[in-house]
Amino acid sequence: MSQLSDAEFHAKASAVLARVEAVTDALLEADVVDIDARRTGGMLELSLPNGSKLVLNTQPPLHEIWLAARAGGYHFKWADDGCWRDTRSGAEFFALLSERASEQAGQALSFSA
Repeated sequence: MSQLSDAEFHAKASAVLARVEAVTDALLEADVVDIDARRTGGMLELSLPNGSKLVLNTQPPLHEIWLAARAGGYHFKWADDGCWRDTRSGAEFFALLSERASEQAGQALSFSA
């Protein structure tokens, strides 16, 4: 895993949350799914129609982004390949978020580029 400075971490982590918010807004506006995003500082909570939630949280001291989903919790670090990767499975952040959001929404949702 790659080492980031604090400033680099904050910039990259903020970009992730902004991208997830933008995709969430686009999904809602296109009437794909009734999804709501609520951001408080470094935490972003996605609420789905069935009442389930996905929570993304930045962890500045660890330089990680955490994802909490029904299927479990995931910790992502910035990798040498320029992606956020799960520290256990190596899964790419946006691909895993898409999988977990799709599972919880009961329909295909994509946060990937």
